[in-house]
Amino acid sequence: MAQAAAVALFMLACYLVYRNTVDNLAQKGIVSGFDFLWRRAGFSISPHLVPYGPDSTFARALLVGVLNTLLLAAIAVVLATILGILVGVARLSPNFLARSLATGYVETFRNIPLLLQVFFWYFGVLRALPRPRESVDMLGLVFINNRGLYIPVPEAGPGLWLVLLAPLGAAAIILLRRRGLRGAAPIVAVSLLAAAIVAVFAVRWEVPRLEGFNFAGGAVLSPELVAIATALSMYQAAFIAETIRGGILAVPRGQSEAARSLGLREAPILRLVVLPQALKAIAPPLATIYLSTLKSSSLGAAIGYPELVSVFAGTTLALVGQAVEIMSITLVIYLAIGLAVSGAMNLWDWRLRARQGHVGL
Repeated sequence: MAQAAAVALFMLACYLVYRNTVDNLAQKGIVSGFDFLWRRAGFSISPHLVPYGPDSTFARALLVGVLNTLLLAAIAVVLATILGILVGVARLSPNFLARSLATGYVETFRNIPLLLQVFFWYFGVLRALPRPRESVDMLGLVFINNRGLYIPVPEAGPGLWLVLLAPLGAAAIILLRRRGLRGAAPIVAVSLLAAAIVAVFAVRWEVPRLEGFNFAGGAVLSPELVAIATALSMYQAAFIAETIRGGILAVPRGQSEAARSLGLREAPILRLVVLPQALKAIAPPLATIYLSTLKSSSLGAAIGYPELVSVFAGTTLALVGQAVEIMSITLVIYLAIGLAVSGAMNLWDWRLRARQGHVGL
C-alpha cells in the first residue's frame, strides 16, 4: 500500500511540474511541443552514418547524433576492453618490466582528467599532423594527416558476402561445440582461413588515393572521432585493467595450483581456469565502466564531434530554442541507451552466475 502511494505521489509531482512548465511557457509566449522535429534543419553534419543534408528534418539530425554517439561508444568499448585486459594481466605478470609499465599506464591515465586527454589528442597530436600531401603513409594502404585517418574499405560483391558469412559460420560451429559437438576446432580454423583467402583475392578493396589537395576513395575517420575515441579508450582501459586485476586476484590460488599440478602452462591456466572464474567478479564493475564510457561520449561536443549532445542539445537547441523539449528528449535517449546496456550486462552476469552455480552442483 505504501509503495502504491509513493508511486502515485511521484506521478502527481511529475504532472504538476509538467503543467507548471507549460503554463509558464504559455505566459511568456514561448512555443511548446514537438512539431519542430519535422521542420527543416538547415545545417550540415559530418560525418553521418545515414543520408543527411541541410534539407533534412531535425528528427533526422537527432538520428544522426544518436548513431554517431553509438558508433563512438562501440569503438571506445571494444578498444578499451582489449587494452584493459592486456594491461590488467600485465599488472600481475612476474616480469618486472611488464608489471612496471602496466602500473605506470594505469596510474597515469586514470589520474588525468578525461577532457584534458581529449584536448591533448586533438590539439596536441592530430592537429599537429602534416597536411594531406605530406600524409603519414602506412604501406600505401592507410594514411593519416590533420584531416583524419583514411583506410581501405571493401567494395560490395559476392566475395564480401562470403567474408561476412564465414565468421557467422565459425560462431555457429563454436556454439554447436559447446552443445556437445567435438572436433570443431579444425573446422573453425579452416573457415577462418578460407575467409582470409577470400578477403585477399576475391574482395575488391577501395584504397584511398591522393587527388589534388585531399584523398578520395576508401573511408575516413574524422580527427574529432579519432581523438575522442582514443582518449576515451585509453582512459577507460585503465579502469578496466584494475577491474580485471581485481577479478583475477579474487580467484582462489588453489585453482591455479591445481591446474599446474595437472601440467598446464601459465597461458592455458589463465585462459581456461582463472579468467572464466574471474568473470563473476568482473561483470558488475565492467557494466558500470561501459555505462560511464557511453555517458562520457558527450565530451565529443568539446572538440566538435557531432554526437547527440553537440547536434541536438547544442545546434538544434540554438536554432529552435525549445529547451524543455530538446533536453527532455536528450535525457530520455541517454536513459534508454543506458538501461539497454545495463540490462544486457545484467543478463550476462546472471548467465555467468547461473552457469557457475550449475557447475558447482
